[in-house]
Amino acid sequence: MAEIYHADASWRGKLRRRTVRFSARRPAKAPDRPMISFAFDDVPASAAQAGAAILERRGLKGTYFVAAALAGTDAVTGPMATPDDVRRLAEAGHEIGCHTYSHLDCGQATACDAVEDVARNAQTLAAWGLPRPATFAYPFGDVAPATKRALAPRFSLMRALHRGLITAGTDLNQGPAVGVEGPGGEALAMAWMKRAAGRNAWLILETHDVTDDPSPHGCTPAALERLVEAALAHGFEPVTVAEGAARLG
Repeated sequence: MAEIYHADASWRGKLRRRTVRFSARRPAKAPDRPMISFAFDDVPASAAQAGAAILERRGLKGTYFVAAALAGTDAVTGPMATPDDVRRLAEAGHEIGCHTYSHLDCGQATACDAVEDVARNAQTLAAWGLPRPATFAYPFGDVAPATKRALAPRFSLMRALHRGLITAGTDLNQGPAVGVEGPGGEALAMAWMKRAAGRNAWLILETHDVTDDPSPHGCTPAALERLVEAALAHGFEPVTVAEGAARLG
């Protein structure tokens, strides 16, 4: 994450987070086999380098949700990837997904401001020579109903941060993911991987930095290595988020 986040703790904020799950839904089709995606939010330089190298050694591709205003800055997750780093990811076949430009909170911003920030991000990625992003991740995992409705036509999948699997009927406009972060992140991801294998589901794993001394939002290279190996051993088909959305949308 780009900064310390404070969710709206008011009753209105709590009610919004409950009710938004029922608005502007896009139900997924049932997967025909277990799938897994490895996603990196905000794109710290370590994710673009060490994280990508782990995937590439096995011929796999990840999804990188870029907030362009963060490029080349320093954040709580460490130095952020530069435009050159992001272009290299795209050239290597990784998916470049969309965040908001300024890491704007889609739950607390107005729909107009959120749409403008997302459009600015897409325009900046285009100026970097990148294709139009097909998928989106809500910064902080939050969104308001009006913003969700306004962004839905732009993307084949919009990903949140509540834990879960993508199966028949899952909302692709607020797709779940499992965070690989903190001391228990690897074990939690392994447990969700077993659930996904048993239910023939699609699991999206997301993290931020990939370093030996990660932030509270990241993981170590060794943990990511073990998760990738476990996914292959369990027979998951690795897909980018856009590939998964194209199959189930």
